[in-house]
Amino acid sequence: MVKYFACVGLLRSSWDQVCMAFWQRYPNPYSNHVLTEDIIFREVTHGNCLVSRRLLTKTNRAPRWMEKYLPVTMARLAYIIEDSIVDPQARTMTTLTWNISHARMMSVEERCEYRMNPDNPSWTEINREAWISSNLYGLSRAVQEFGLARFKTSVTKTMKGFEYVLAKMQGETPSRTLAEHATDRARETALAAKEKAKDLASQAQKKQQFV
Repeated sequence: MVKYFACVGLLRSSWDQVCMAFWQRYPNPYSNHVLTEDIIFREVTHGNCLVSRRLLTKTNRAPRWMEKYLPVTMARLAYIIEDSIVDPQARTMTTLTWNISHARMMSVEERCEYRMNPDNPSWTEINREAWISSNLYGLSRAVQEFGLARFKTSVTKTMKGFEYVLAKMQGETPSRTLAEHATDRARETALAAKEKAKDLASQAQKKQQFV
């Protein structure tokens, strides 16, 4: 059994800009888990298409219940192959990525197609598909559910990272990161708790004065 997921994303930048950002998207605040990216080969075909294959190394820690089945290095790192074809005439970029580390336990294959949005040619549409499978006897369904949930979270971060890189390329101020928003929320919560504690202490002191 294979878990299938599909979604359509939209970037408010031209196809040319998105293609440029694709090769410059690491590092960004949403991709701290990407450690290295190495080009295995790259060539331009007779049809003027750019064909590339890259090896990505990511920190992709397995859940605790899965770690005992893996060597320490495999449990903490993931190696990903990324194939891509950029067709400047058709104005499409197609990517295919899949993991080569601990693939027997969980395999994630993703296919993306970047093309101009039909309703607004100055925007770029991303058609994304993913297939998550596992051959782990007795735990395959749990592993697939875990993989699907993690993949959906990864898609959100990927789009945020793209928007961040595109904003920098275009000389704009990138939107604030999720970490910055979380820090502000934590600070506001701490201040609110502090004020509430002061009020409670003040009320307690007043009660003691009347006793």
